Amino acid sequence: MTGEKQVLVTGASRGIGRAIALAAAEAGYGIVAHYHRNAEAAETLAAEIRGKGGVAELMRFDVSDREECREKLEGWIGTRGAFWGIVCNAGITADNAFPALSGEDWDSVIHTNLDGFYNVLHPLAMSMCRKKRGRIITIASVSGIIGNRGQVNYSASKAGIIGATKALAVELASRSITVNCIAPGIIETDMIQNAPLDMILPAIPMGRIGKVEEVAALAVFLLSDAAAYITRQVISVNGGLA
Repeated sequence: MTGEKQVLVTGASRGIGRAIALAAAEAGYGIVAHYHRNAEAAETLAAEIRGKGGVAELMRFDVSDREECREKLEGWIGTRGAFWGIVCNAGITADNAFPALSGEDWDSVIHTNLDGFYNVLHPLAMSMCRKKRGRIITIASVSGIIGNRGQVNYSASKAGIIGATKALAVELASRSITVNCIAPGIIETDMIQNAPLDMILPAIPMGRIGKVEEVAALAVFLLSDAAAYITRQVISVNGGLA
């Protein structure tokens, strides 16, 4: 491949999204790296991909803003055509014990993480259906499978993504579009900077934190032709945590 298969990665400026964008570019996919606020990090990512001979373009929008998503994404496919792959990775946390969880923190996490599923995929789904091909990957979390203390909002959003992914997979299977979910555990990103790792590590059978590259490797496989018969699956990358 030389970038003819375009893959949109949301939240690509850092963490897991950045690792997926880099790994997919190395595999030969053309990358459309989405970001919201961190333009400098997004530019650095694009430069790194191009420096290695890859294809990278940037797209900025707020995944929680439905109209902005539709405008940007429909504008893209109107001139460039359907994406081969979409990786819905963008997400936030706003942790607190439930009695202290503010309405704003509930809304911001749900609007970004769960509404973002609809806001990004709805404008793009029909173009993929017309092509009768493609890969959709959502990024959930172990929190959406087992629930985490202090993350009622985040767990709800990620559990919702899991359910939505499974339902969408059924709808799109006849169009040769696979829809799968990756559920990372505790992965070495800035999201775990304040996590009580001394309490968490004993619960992980492998006894270590995961690497972003380990999540990215699975995403690249799910984007590939080799994964054409894998759909409606939630695949955990968590060292045995759940």
